[in-house]
Amino acid sequence: MKHALAVLTLLLAACSGGLRSNAPASQTYVLRVTGTPPTPAAARAAGPSLRIERPSAAPGLRSERIVIMQPDHRMSYYAGSQWAAELPQVIQELAVERLRASGEWSSVVDSESAFASEYFLQITIRRFEADYTTDAAPTAWVTLDCAIGRRADHLLLAGFTAQGSASASTNRMSAVVAAFEAAANAALSEVAAGSAATLKSPPAPSSP
Repeated sequence: MKHALAVLTLLLAACSGGLRSNAPASQTYVLRVTGTPPTPAAARAAGPSLRIERPSAAPGLRSERIVIMQPDHRMSYYAGSQWAAELPQVIQELAVERLRASGEWSSVVDSESAFASEYFLQITIRRFEADYTTDAAPTAWVTLDCAIGRRADHLLLAGFTAQGSASASTNRMSAVVAAFEAAANAALSEVAAGSAATLKSPPAPSSP
């Protein structure tokens, strides 16, 4: 019996020891909207309201993992690095902040908001990747397919594509994340511009 207990104790110790890992902890990265000071609330009061739906994403992009594109169309991910949330949520929050700051809308809310809005914006994330197909240091590519519509009659007003790219200065995560932030901000600036252009020439309301 004593021998059996000793063996059991060793097995339990081995199992608990297997839960330990010497692997480095995963690093979590955030992206920020840059270069766009917020518009004062008084200047936004006259505009319509906008709801940004939760973005959809191309295959491989609906997670927290940071995507790498390699030669021969091979998709991979950085080990030990991730975004602070699933990519669709990251893009939604960035888009809300960027369009709020544009001054074109009285309010901009996300898909979880309980408030109604006059217009909606649907974004599909087509590219959000670090491209290693040409250089040792990657280029961050962001491509967003956008559709803006009127909520009252579900009429599609416009569809357009916004994109941005930026080369990482070195093949280090800090430089790669900085490139992603620059590319995302370039794409979001096009989203804001395309949305504003739609407001300036909307189609006439549909007949009842």
